[in-house]
Amino acid sequence: MTTAHNKTHYYNISTRYARISVLDTGGSGLPVLFIHGNSSCKEIFQHQVAYFKPRYRVLALDLPGHGASSDAYEPRQTYSMPGYAHAVIEALEKIGINRVVVFGWSLGGHIGLEMLVRASKITASEINAPKIIGLMICGTPPVAAGRENVARGFLPCEHMGLAAKGDFTQEDVQNFTWQTVGVNAPHDPFLLEAVARTDGLARQYMFDAFTSPQATNQKLLAETSPIPLAIVNGAGDPFINSEYIESLHYQNLWRDQVIKLADADHAPFWEAPDRFNAILADYLGDF
Repeated sequence: MTTAHNKTHYYNISTRYARISVLDTGGSGLPVLFIHGNSSCKEIFQHQVAYFKPRYRVLALDLPGHGASSDAYEPRQTYSMPGYAHAVIEALEKIGINRVVVFGWSLGGHIGLEMLVRASKITASEINAPKIIGLMICGTPPVAAGRENVARGFLPCEHMGLAAKGDFTQEDVQNFTWQTVGVNAPHDPFLLEAVARTDGLARQYMFDAFTSPQATNQKLLAETSPIPLAIVNGAGDPFINSEYIESLHYQNLWRDQVIKLADADHAPFWEAPDRFNAILADYLGDF
């Protein structure tokens, strides 16, 4: 494995969808991209950046409408799984990444699955598109299209409706932050700031597109993925239906099991970084 000790850089990438803020540790190691969840930001991966940057080229970015990125230029088109995926892929192309392992958390996992569609359909005009060689998802039920199918992947919980709400009150900001990162996890101020900063249309339009009958069948993508798909969830995740996720018929599920971390909720990489990082390190060691 190539070793890289480069200093972490922050910069902006202009895309057709938004101006994308990127964290990049540089170096010649295998690129590993971290994609955050709904109403979060790239800084939530600080424990992974610090742990993995000596051996890998670690990248994390703020999705359009989130963090230090700009709001989407065309919100209805961009704030959807395909829209986000295209924005991420364009950013990677402009950085010059030609192969990458992706970790996606919650919304980020759905975006990672969506990226598999593009990665498997590279045309002559897209020869610079990055090849996804591995995908790990967390807090991301792979669901088929349609509201009823989407509902199968999730559990009813008190604050689930906030994921699609446009305008947040201060109470909404606090509740959404605590539920998504874990009620017993550290609630650093930047997490609240990220939720408050997020473009409300990003939640509203994303949910509309996600539950549309025209949405991508991510259940089929996950079950038929030719690349090794790793699934690592918190055992106490209040949002996802673990039984549903474990019932799918995966063609290439890493370790032949959905891994569940005890005493962790929706964001195990933040709540229990040491245990999570050990699992991700094992996964990356396969490439």
